[in-house]
Parts: sequence; C-alpha cells; structure tokens
Amino acid sequence: MTARQARECVRRAARPITDNPKDFTPLLDLIGDARFVLIGEESHGTQEFYRDRAELTKLLIREKEFCAVAAEADWPDAHGITSYVSGKSNGGAAGAERSLSRFTRFPLWMWRNTEVLKFVRWLHDHNAASDEEPVGFYGLDLYSLFGSVKAVLDFLESTNPEEARRARERYDCLGLLSSDDGQAYGYRLTAGQNGDCEDEVLEQLVALREQQAAFLSADGRRARDDFFYAHQNARLVHSAEQYYRAMFSGKENTWNLRDRHMAETLEELANHLSQHQPNPKIVVWAHNSHIGDARFTDMGMRRGQLNLGQLARERYRRGAILIGFSTYSGTVTAASRWGGVMERKTVRPALEESYEALFHEARSGESFLLPLHANREIFEALLPERLERAIGVIYRPETERFSHYFDASLSRQFDAVIHRDVTSAVEPLDHSLRWNKERVPETYPHGL
Repeated sequence: MTARQARECVRRAARPITDNPKDFTPLLDLIGDARFVLIGEESHGTQEFYRDRAELTKLLIREKEFCAVAAEADWPDAHGITSYVSGKSNGGAAGAERSLSRFTRFPLWMWRNTEVLKFVRWLHDHNAASDEEPVGFYGLDLYSLFGSVKAVLDFLESTNPEEARRARERYDCLGLLSSDDGQAYGYRLTAGQNGDCEDEVLEQLVALREQQAAFLSADGRRARDDFFYAHQNARLVHSAEQYYRAMFSGKENTWNLRDRHMAETLEELANHLSQHQPNPKIVVWAHNSHIGDARFTDMGMRRGQLNLGQLARERYRRGAILIGFSTYSGTVTAASRWGGVMERKTVRPALEESYEALFHEARSGESFLLPLHANREIFEALLPERLERAIGVIYRPETERFSHYFDASLSRQFDAVIHRDVTSAVEPLDHSLRWNKERVPETYPHGL
C-alpha cells in the first residue's frame, strides 16, 4: 500500500474529536467487557494527553464500573492519593494538592501538574457521592527504594516491633539515607563500598509473607488493606534492589525488570481488589513505550525488550485493551537531561516518514480517534513499520531522530490511537523560570 493510499485509509477511518468527553464514547464498544484498559501518552509532559486520559478514565468509571487507576508512579507516593480520594485522610480545601505532595523526585511535573490535580479532585468527589467501593489510585513503578523501606518499617513498628527490629537489620545492608534514591545504592556497589543486598531484601519479603496469616487474623478489611500495602512495598524493595544492582553492573536488561515488576504489581492489585468485588476492572496510565505491545516495535523485534502492554496481552488476551496517543507538533514540558531544569519546549513537526506525519497529512490540524482493528483496510494500512515518536521526561530536539523515534507496526502495537495534531505543555504545580519563560522556537538543523 502506498503512502497516499494509507493517508486515504486514515482519512476515512478517523473519527474527529473535540474537547467534549462524549467524543470518546465509541471506545466503550471497543473496550467491551475488558478488565484492563491501558492508556498511554506520547510524552510525559503534554496537557492534552493527561486531560484526555483523565476524561476517558472518568467515562470508564461511570459507564463501565472500573474501580482503580494504576499509574506509572511509585507505590508509596501514589498511596497519598488513594488515602485522600477514599476518604481515609483529612480532605479540606487543600486536600487534593496535599495528596500529591509525596511526589518529590524528578520529574516533579509528571504527577504534580494541574491535570492530575483536577482528576484527583474529581475522583474524591465521585467516591464521596457513591455507595460503591471507592475507586483508588495506585503506583506500579519501582524507583522508591527508600520510601518503600520506610513504609515497611513503619508498618512493622505499629504491628510487631520485634519484627521491625529484624527488618531494620536486614535493610541496613542497603546503607540508605533519607535523602537517597536507589541510584545511590548502585553507585556504592560499583565503588565497592558495600556488597549487594539481594539475600537480605528477599529474606525480608519472605518473612513478611510468612506472617501474613497472623496479621490478617486481626481486624478484617483494614488489616488486609494495611498488610497488602506493606507487602507491595516489600516487593518493591526486592525489585528495586535488583533493578539498581543491574543498572550499574550492566548484566541484565533493567527495562525488562521494571516492566515485569509493573505487570506483577497490576496482577497483585487485581487479586487484592477481587476480595471486595468480583472481576475488578483497572485503568492503567503509563507512557506509550510501556503500553504499546513491545513485540511489534524496535524494543521487542531488535532489542530483546518486553513491556507492560505485551505482558498484559499475553496474560489477559482480549481482556486487555491498549490505547496510545500521538501528536504532530506543539510544546511539551520536559528537561534537557535527567535531573535537569524543567522547561517548556517546542516540539518540532514530526519527521516525514512517521505515523505522526501521516496523520497530519491525512487530517491536517484535526484531532481524531482511530480504532485500528475496526476494519481490515485500516489495519493493513498501518501494519507496515514506520517511525513513531516517543518523548519521555527528556526532550532533545537537536538529536530528534536518534533520541525520540523508533520503528513500530502501529496496528499490532495498539488497539486504538488518539491523535491530537497540535498539543501544549502540561502545566506543572511547581513552576520554574525556564517553564514560565516563553522559549524562542528551535530551528532545524543549524539555527537557520
């Protein structure tokens, strides 16, 4: 099929959308009885992606009885949101923003932004007005090594001080300080300042599991929830120790470790929620690179990587629906390096041989929903490999092709895509001078 024919197929199959959430209603037929809907984003800093994802999630909660949101966020950090929206913590006028205060690591804007704040407020009000089980917000990621160690110790201090003492002895091996992130542990390993702690963190996880019956014989629902929260933190410590050890040894694919942990956490969450309601339905929020099936991208075809979307499809088959996002141009909130200053940057028009450029040429200036399996014509039109853009928390327009594009077969990667032709930077709750200051548009290739 020629590029012109592919554009015609997209033009016919695309369903125009506006800012009206009802425009996403056709996705409900696609989703059907699926228990897991994984919704991506082409960048971690685009307002429309956050907003559309939130609106689609509201629709799933209201119309399809989804009962949880599981996000590419750390488990202990996201717990503050669940405590607030479920009414377990004091709300008040500042409750929603306070529930986001645990997100203190780079990149702050990823969860501390105005769109997430609006959704958290909505979720709180929805739960308050409902007689059903409260809809929670949970983290799937594994970066919070210190935060999860602290959460396990806090739980044991309140339930079994002697076990807390033993846990502290095991976790002391990590040599963590309150200001540490997991990378500090990895640095110390490579510098030979301490040995690895694989045995100790696994021993603590096993010890906690062995005491499960004793903890759960206490006060029913609250005890089960508290133990589950602590157990997931102990799992996270075990996964994070592996992750940071592998990162600095170079002996294992850290991407695979991370996405396997997210998939396992999603399954653990579903099993836990099933104690309170049968066949719980969960929405997942993460980057396209985690959501789109890796088997049909450079990640899986050439790099030996897997991801959450692939693992969900393999386990749940049609019970998992994968939805991606794309954009042609606009602005984005991002940094120039890891840990760098937050900036509002200009997103260059997509490269000519990309899906994003194809969508722009098919329906220039429009936003639309594109079901990829609606008919054989559109499926085959987007089956051949093309470039696909991916902007994380870092955006380097000067190395656009190398840093932000990969090959993918879109029809196999996702079940549907939402395209916003021109997008804008998500607004952070914590502004910086560089974000507030309008950037001079970057020119390509040599400042011309």
